[in-house]
Amino acid sequence: MLYPLSYEGAKDSLPDGVRVSSEPILTSLLPDSAQLLDNDVIMGGVSLRELATTYGTPLFVYDEATVRARCAEAAEVFDDGVAFASKSFLCGAMARLAVQEGLYIDVATGGELDIVLRSGVPATRVIVHGNNKLVSELERALDVGVHRIVVDNFDEIERLRSMVSASRPLNCLIRVTPGVEAHTHEFIRTGQEDTKFGFSLASGDARRAIDALRAMAHVTLHGVHAHIGSQIFEVAGFDEEVKVLVDFIANDDFDEMCIGGGLGVAYVAGESAVSLTQWATAVRAAALSAGLDPSVRITAEPGRSIVAQAGVTLYTVGAVKAVAQRTYMAVDGGMSDNPRPVLYGSGYEAFDVAAPFAPRPQVVRLVGRHCESGDVLIDEAWLPEVTGVGSVVATPVTGAYGYSMASNYNRVPRPAVIFVSEGATRVVLRRETFDDLAGLEA
Repeated sequence: MLYPLSYEGAKDSLPDGVRVSSEPILTSLLPDSAQLLDNDVIMGGVSLRELATTYGTPLFVYDEATVRARCAEAAEVFDDGVAFASKSFLCGAMARLAVQEGLYIDVATGGELDIVLRSGVPATRVIVHGNNKLVSELERALDVGVHRIVVDNFDEIERLRSMVSASRPLNCLIRVTPGVEAHTHEFIRTGQEDTKFGFSLASGDARRAIDALRAMAHVTLHGVHAHIGSQIFEVAGFDEEVKVLVDFIANDDFDEMCIGGGLGVAYVAGESAVSLTQWATAVRAAALSAGLDPSVRITAEPGRSIVAQAGVTLYTVGAVKAVAQRTYMAVDGGMSDNPRPVLYGSGYEAFDVAAPFAPRPQVVRLVGRHCESGDVLIDEAWLPEVTGVGSVVATPVTGAYGYSMASNYNRVPRPAVIFVSEGATRVVLRRETFDDLAGLEA
């Protein structure tokens, strides 16, 4: 039986005594193409159970249609120059897909720049970030002719001074700190004065940096860039950011204003987030109200909101251990493929791939296999009673900052990444092997 992608009214149909939090997994947390069957979940026309059997677990699975839809939406609602924040998830296939749908690619290191260029993306579709760009990174960016370098500090300006020439011109934005504190985790706030990123508006450093760049030959300063944080659910912070930026550049005759990224996504039941379209609409309204010249392009750098909901991670349960305080359920992945719960206390949901529509009354602490007490994926996971050793468990909304922040802690190879679309499957990143890890030994 195929169930509808909505559980409106499901609460009323639950058996007496079953808590609301044990309802079946919300399909609003799954990719756009997700379909729930009695004993499986279909994504992109492909069975998750079959993927786990064929490719093993842990396994990252992305619904290509969801990624394309979010990229296309971002390209439509913002102006030319809107970029995919590749730190959220990057591989060659992802870079090509984003550009195909009208986006640029934002990179922050030489490694990110390298894989984007290797993937065939033109340098003219690349924007280079970083608060401490290496000389080699700046030189390569100039040599290949990237779309923008986002200048972050005075030391960088001095380095660029000796690199820029008629044959290596610099097209840039200046990153500023607008003094806006986003309502999010302190580790991912970036717009306040006390930050390692950008030039302060309040101290006058931003104005001095603009003057320095404008005094350099072969440099075109197109505008300002700011970023106030990540996983932001309210548009009020962006509203404030825009007003500050518009006031600051009122007399600069710039042609671009980039508001950065940071749009939040819902990870668990009870959370809600604005869409890319709603975000852009609010930003444009704020810019109009603040008096921004309509000819100035408004760009952004969405990442999480492009890929997070598109991805799920599949794990196999290997052990269940009941102690006096709780039940631990251990899977074959953990903090090496998703460090966000450890870093930020991030919350996730879980469901049994073989029983996606079943109520979830079993409460467990879902943990990984690493030698670390803090290796916890979900502190309080709700799963069906039938879930146990050998079950394939999925955590949705893991398309952002899972693989990109993955490590080899305990010498655990990183999982494979699969793209699914219209019934077809393709491996975009193969599973690492012990030979891969040993290959770095000198």
